[in-house]
Amino acid sequence: MTRVTSVNNSFATNIASVTPRAWSDDWREWVTDKARGLVLEIGAGDGVNLSYYHPDAQVIATEPDTESIELITDYEDNVTLAQVSAEELPFPDGTFDAVVGTLVFCTIPDAPRALQEVRRVLKPGGSLRLVEHVRAKNPLGRALMRLANPAWHWMTGGCNINRDTLRAVRAAGFQVIGLEEQMLGLIIGIDAKK
Repeated sequence: MTRVTSVNNSFATNIASVTPRAWSDDWREWVTDKARGLVLEIGAGDGVNLSYYHPDAQVIATEPDTESIELITDYEDNVTLAQVSAEELPFPDGTFDAVVGTLVFCTIPDAPRALQEVRRVLKPGGSLRLVEHVRAKNPLGRALMRLANPAWHWMTGGCNINRDTLRAVRAAGFQVIGLEEQMLGLIIGIDAKK
């Protein structure tokens, strides 16, 4: 195992640790499909996505703290584990061909800053694919999520159920080229590029 460590591990345990198999294999295949070359996975959880990457991908799988990184026990030689904060990625500009994340931007305390960091470390034209749960589209659903979020945030170690991740991705300067939805749009797959 190769391990890269860094300080400033500032985001809480990812929601994937609460619901590790919350979506189908189809989502995992979709989120990793464009991930070729040098790939950064933000919030790798227990590493369940790692078996879905193409053999030619060289993956740096990140988590913010020692406890989370130690959950990743089954991976190939093309994977490097990195204990880093998504808001302060210790990689040079334009390093990665692709960035992947599943159910992680709901938990990162400063998601806009993390998305700026992701954009910074991506090569021009690089691929960003995310699977995220997001706030409801209808006003009643959004109101209920806003009311429930403080308790949910506390119970899940920092997850926010009312984030507009698609808007945040666009605000960070990414071009959204595709969108997949399930569960009335509460689970979305964002296909974007730098």
